[in-house]
This record gives sequence, C-alpha cells and structure tokens, in this order.
Amino acid sequence: MSIQDLIASKSSILTPSERKIARIVLDDPTRVAFGTVADLARQAQTSGPSVVRFAAKLGFDGYSQLQAWIQEGVSRQLSTPSQRIRQRDTRTTIRGSIEQAIALAFQTLDPNRLESLAAPLTTARYVWVLSGETSMAGAHVLSSGLAMLRPHVHLVFEHSVGRDLCGAAEGDAAVVFDFARYRRTPILAAKALVDEGVELVAITDGPLSPLASLTQRWCELRIPAVGLFDSALPAVLAAELIVARVADELGEASRERIDQLESLWQQTATYLEYTPRDLRSGEGNAPPIDVRSP
Repeated sequence: MSIQDLIASKSSILTPSERKIARIVLDDPTRVAFGTVADLARQAQTSGPSVVRFAAKLGFDGYSQLQAWIQEGVSRQLSTPSQRIRQRDTRTTIRGSIEQAIALAFQTLDPNRLESLAAPLTTARYVWVLSGETSMAGAHVLSSGLAMLRPHVHLVFEHSVGRDLCGAAEGDAAVVFDFARYRRTPILAAKALVDEGVELVAITDGPLSPLASLTQRWCELRIPAVGLFDSALPAVLAAELIVARVADELGEASRERIDQLESLWQQTATYLEYTPRDLRSGEGNAPPIDVRSP
C-alpha cells in the first residue's frame, strides 16, 4: 500500500491539523523520511503531539515507525532487480544498510518478542514453515534448526502448498516469512491456516504487511537491498534467534533430541573425520584427509 492509499483510507478520521500534515506528506514524502517530528510540525504549522497522533491514526506505534515505513517506500521506488541493475554502483552503501538492519532486528527481537514468537513453536503438534522466494533463506534456517530440536517440522514450498498443508489443523503452528513485494501463495496460505485454527507467527516488514493483520505474533524486519536483490541476513538472524529461544524453552527435551541426533550421525558416518595438516603425525606421509570407518 502506498502512502497515498494509506492516507486516503484514514482521511475520514483526520482532524484539520492532521489534514495539514497529510498534505505535506503527500506533497513530499521525503520530508518525513529524512526529517524530525519538529520539522514536520513546523512545516504544517501544528504541534509535535499532532504529528504523533497523525502517525497513530495511520496505524503506526509512533512517528519513528511511520518514518521507517516511508523510508522503505522511498527505497522501493527502485526496488526491483530490473530497476536496480540500471542504477549506478551502490556497493559503498551496502555495509551501512546491512549493519543498520541487523541492529534494528536485535532491537525488535527483544526477549519479550522472542518469547511470544517461540511459544507456539514449543507446544504445537506440527510446525509448518512457509516463505516467499526472497525470504527462503530464513525459512530454511528456521526449519532446519527446529527440526533438530523437536519432531514434526515441515518446510513447505510454493509448488506443493495444497498437498503439504492439507493436514494442518488446530493445535498446529505456522511460521510465514514474507516481505514486500509480497508473494501471493504464502499470504493466501497463511490466511487459510488461520481459518483452520493454526497459530500463526509472521516474520515480515511492518504493520501494513498483509501478514501483520492475521496475528498478534509478528515481528518487523527492515530488509535492505544488497546490489540487485534484497538481503537475506535479517530473516536468517530472526530465524537463528527464534531457534535459540525454542531450545531454551524445550530444555531437557531438546538436549535429549540433540543427543539422539549425534548418535545417529556417528552411526551413519554423516560427518567427515578430518585431521588438520598441522596436527597430523608424520606430515610428509599423511594423506590430505583422514577418513575412517565409524
């Protein structure tokens, strides 16, 4: 949804002062993206609290959240790979964008938020993990980590959503990753799961995401561009933090499962037994890799 559409949807409840603010925002969204509350209040000839109330009426927790959302909107004007590939080299900005996104992810995923996101994943009968294409790295990390901690964790791919989710029911939990530009399949699948009584955990990019309206258990990540494509790092970080929290919540049960996995890995010689060269005896005659039967 654009800022124009958002303001239009709330126009009937805006006060005269808030309408002044809205006109300035519509004329030049970059004034919000890169200005302060005081700047916007001065331009609209109104007060700082009026600006904060305006942001709240649009559905944001405060001005800073509105500002972050508009910044994302400005950046998405050049958001597709076909548009980015035609722009000048922006490699010098990548590190700063990623560092900021990671810092914000740690801030968002505080202990209380992690507890809320992890809680249904510890007790659910089945856990279903879905994702759009560009956020699939986070989904893989989450499903792999959870599957080593508890049974009945399934990563669902877009081409097999109907087949894989036909057994989902109340008592299950689903984690859905998706960011703008939102993909149709994971969003519609999330809605269908909620209708079936499945507890939804959403990893997305803001309160106006179609996923955020489906559940109270969601978190907001900022997804910067890395060259032509959106970064996978914030989603991967969120997945790793959730897995760590689930492990803490499961306690002894997760430790027992890891021990069983380790035993099976040893029995099936899953991992290559490798001796670093500088630790081998008789280095001159030693092979590069030491592979032994279990």
